Amino acid sequence: MVQDKKATKEEKTIDVNKMIDGYVEKAHVALDEMADFNQEQVDKICEAIASAGEQNSYLLAKMAVEETGRGVVEDKTIKNMFASENIWNSLRHEKTVGVIEEDKEKQLVKIAEPKGVIAGVTPVTNPTSTVIFKAMLALKTRNAIIFGFHPQAQKSCVKTGEIIREAAIKAGAPKDAIQWIEYPSLEATSALMNHPNVQTILATGGPGMVKAAYSSGKPAIGVGPGNSPSYIEKTANIPESVYDIVLSKTFDNGMICSSENSVVVDEEIYNKVKDEFKSWNCYFLKPDEIKKFEEKFIDPRRGTVAGPVAGRSAYQIAKLCGVDVPEDTKVIIAEYKGVGKKYPLSAEKLSPVFTMYKAKDHEDAYKICTDLLNYGGRGHTAGVHSQDEKVIDDFSMKMDACRILVNSPASVGGVGDLYNNMLPSLTLGTGSYGANTFSHNIGARDLLNIKTVAKRRDNMQWIKVPKKTYFEHNAANYLKHMPDVERFFIVTDEGVASKYINEITDIISQRRGKKSYEVFQAVTKDPDTTIIADGVHRMNIFKPDVVIAVGGGSVMDAAKAMRLFYENPDMSFEDAYSKFLDIRKRTVRFPKYNAIQLVCIPTTSGTGSEVSPFSIIKDTVTGIKHTLCDYSLNPDVAIVDDQFVETMPKELIARSGFEALAHAVESYVSTMATDFTRGWSMEAIKLIFENLEKSYNGDQNARSRMHNAATLAGMAYANAFLGVGHAIAHTESSEFGIPSGLSDAIAMPYVIRFNSKKPRKLAMRPHYSTFRADKDYATIARSLGLKGNTDQELVDALIKKVVELGHGVGMKLSLKANGVDEADFNNKVDAMAVEAYGDQNVVTNPSALLISEIKDLMKETYKGKGIEA
Repeated sequence: MVQDKKATKEEKTIDVNKMIDGYVEKAHVALDEMADFNQEQVDKICEAIASAGEQNSYLLAKMAVEETGRGVVEDKTIKNMFASENIWNSLRHEKTVGVIEEDKEKQLVKIAEPKGVIAGVTPVTNPTSTVIFKAMLALKTRNAIIFGFHPQAQKSCVKTGEIIREAAIKAGAPKDAIQWIEYPSLEATSALMNHPNVQTILATGGPGMVKAAYSSGKPAIGVGPGNSPSYIEKTANIPESVYDIVLSKTFDNGMICSSENSVVVDEEIYNKVKDEFKSWNCYFLKPDEIKKFEEKFIDPRRGTVAGPVAGRSAYQIAKLCGVDVPEDTKVIIAEYKGVGKKYPLSAEKLSPVFTMYKAKDHEDAYKICTDLLNYGGRGHTAGVHSQDEKVIDDFSMKMDACRILVNSPASVGGVGDLYNNMLPSLTLGTGSYGANTFSHNIGARDLLNIKTVAKRRDNMQWIKVPKKTYFEHNAANYLKHMPDVERFFIVTDEGVASKYINEITDIISQRRGKKSYEVFQAVTKDPDTTIIADGVHRMNIFKPDVVIAVGGGSVMDAAKAMRLFYENPDMSFEDAYSKFLDIRKRTVRFPKYNAIQLVCIPTTSGTGSEVSPFSIIKDTVTGIKHTLCDYSLNPDVAIVDDQFVETMPKELIARSGFEALAHAVESYVSTMATDFTRGWSMEAIKLIFENLEKSYNGDQNARSRMHNAATLAGMAYANAFLGVGHAIAHTESSEFGIPSGLSDAIAMPYVIRFNSKKPRKLAMRPHYSTFRADKDYATIARSLGLKGNTDQELVDALIKKVVELGHGVGMKLSLKANGVDEADFNNKVDAMAVEAYGDQNVVTNPSALLISEIKDLMKETYKGKGIEA
C-alpha cells in the first residue's frame, strides 16, 4: 500500500483497516485448513521451521545487526539457534493436537484446540529470534499468526518470515498461516491488535506497546521491563560469579531483558569482587564521570536508557556519553548508593552497563534488590550468587520476581534450558507483579503466579567410544571370528587397496560358513558427496551387514557417511552437517541404532576417526568441507593394528602425528573436557612428544606407540570435541589444498597463544564454570617437563616445544612457506573466517570467538610471524 501524501487522516485509517482486514481474512482460511491437521503434520511443519531458522541463523543475525545497529552478530546467531534448536527440542514431544492427556482413574480427558488468529508483536532487541520462536509456537498449536514487526527491524524480520514461511509451506502448512504487516506503522499494529477477529496477542516490545496489547480487550501475553538485580553474597565463588555476570552483560551487548542491571555485593567481599571485574577489563566510572555519563545514557523524558545507547558495546557507549575508556572494555560499572528517579542509572539499561551497590548485610542486600525490582523490574528476574542454601532460600522468598536464578548468568539463564531446567522461551512472563497474565517462561500454564527457583546445573556428561577396540600387531585377525556378519563391504582408496586389501580379504576368506565381500576403492583424499552417493549406490546393490573401512581418515569418514545415508535415504547432506550447540538437542535427529556394523582399521596414525563420531565430507557443488558429527557415526569396532603403518612415508608420519597432537591438545582445553577425557588427551600428548620424531626417523617401536596415541587422542576428542584450531585448519586445508595435519600444525602455535589469554568473549557452557585454558596449557607443559615460573612462561615454553617438534619433522609452519599466494589469501580471508566460524569445532573452544578474531588468527598463520621465517 502506497499512501498518497495528500490523503486525509480518515482515508489513511480506512486503508490501514482494509489492509489488516485482508490479512485476518486470509489467516482464518489458513486456520480452517489446519483444524484437521494431526500431530505428525504439525510437527513436520515445526521441524521445518526449526531447520530453516538454524540453517540461516548467521545470515539473519548479520542482517539484524546491520539494520538495527544493535548487538553482536555472533550472539544473535546463538539466539537464532536457541530459538530454533532449544525451543524445538522442548516442543518436539509435546502433544498439542486432540487428546493430550487422559487420566482413566479420574476419568479426565484433556483436548487441545487452537485459540485462533494470533497477533505477534516483535521487538527491536531480539527481532529475528523472536519471529522464529513465535511462529513455531503458533504453528505447533495450529494457530495462524500475523506479525507486526518493529519498524527499525522490518527488513531482517521480513527476511526471517520469508525463510520460515517457505519452509513451513514446503512441509505442508497453509500459505497464509504466517503473515506480517508489509508497511509497518503504529496505526497498523494497533489495528491488528484491536481487530475483532484476532483472538490473542503475543506482544514483546516497549512498555507502551505491551500496555496497548493489554488494553485491547482480548487475551494478551505480554512482557514487561526487566530491571533485574543480582546479589553476590559473601559465600559466593567470586571468580565464577564475576565470570557469569560479565558473560551475561556482554552477550549481545546486554539486550536480553533478564540480564543483570545492578549488582549488589556484601561489603566483606566488595573489594575482591571489584578487583575481579577489573581483571576482566570492566571499567569503573570515576565519581566525576558519573553525572556526565547519566546525562547522555538516560533519556530524561522517559527515565530509561536512551535509544542510541541500547545494544551498543561498552566502548561505543562510553564515546556517546563523553567518557574515555580503553577500547577493550567489556562492561561499564557505576558504583551507586540509591535507587529511583534521583538515581537515573538505577533503571533498566539494555546494554553492557550496570550499577554496583555495597550491602552492609543480608537484609540490606535484600532491600536494595527489592527497591531495584520496584523501580521498573517487578516480576521479571533476580539473581543470587551464594553457596549458603539458607541465603538462597531467603532471597527466593523475598524477591517479587518470577525467575530466581541461582549461581547463573542472568541473561542466558533467564531464557531457560541452557543453565537450568526451566522451559526455554523468548517470552518471559512477569506475573501480576509486572501487570502480566503469566508468571513463567511462556507455555501452557494457568493464571497463577508460579515462582521458579532455577539452580545452575552442569549438563550430564558422557563417554561414548566403539563397543570394541582391538590393538597390537595382527589385531586385524578379529575379522576372522567377528560374530553375526556375512556380507562385508570394504571401503578404501586405491593406494591402500594395492598394499593391504588382499590381507583383509584373505582373513575374511578364512571365516567358516557363508561369507562374501565387495571392495569399494574409489575414495579420494577429500571424499565428496558424489563419492558418498556412489558408495551408497553400490551398497544398495550388495546389501552388506557390515562395512569395513581400511585407510586413513578420509576413508573412515567416507565409510561413516555411506552407512549413514544407506540406512537413512531420506536424510539430506545439509541436514547431516547442521551445526548445533548441544549434540543431544540438535534440530535434525540422527538414527539411534545402526542395523549395519562399522569396523574401522586405520592405516595412518593421526585422525582418530576409528573411534570418533566425526566425518568430514566435501560438498561437490560448493567445494566446502563440512563436519558431520553424531554418535550414530561412531564405529562399532576399531582395530588399531600397527602392521598397517610400518611403511608410512615420512611426510605422512609427520602430518598424521601433528593431527593427533592437535586432537589431544585441543580436546584437553575444550569447554567439554572432563576428568575422563583429559586422561586420554594427556597420555596421547606425552606419547606424541616422546615418539613422533623417532617414528619419523624410522623407529618402528615409536611408530607403534604413535598408532596408539592417535587412537587415544581420537577417544578424547570424540567426547570432549575440539576448538578453533581445527576450524581454521579445515578451512585453510579446503581452500588452499594444504594437507590435513600440516594445516593443524600451522594453526596450533597461534591458537595456543590466543586461547591462553583471557578471552574477549566468554565461553558459554555450564560445565566450563570459569576460564581455565591458560592453566590447562601450563599443566600440559609441566607434564612434558618444561620449565616456567608462571603459567604464561609455561605456555610460551609449550609453544616453543610444538614449533621445535614441527621443525624436527620437516614442517614449514606458515601458509606462505607452503606456497600460498598472499594476494589470493587476502582475497579469501574474510569468507574463510565466516566459514571457519560455521565449523562445529568452534562451539567448544575455550574462548567464544568473534569472526574478526578468527580472521586475525588466519592472518598470523599466513606469515608465520615469530614462528616461521
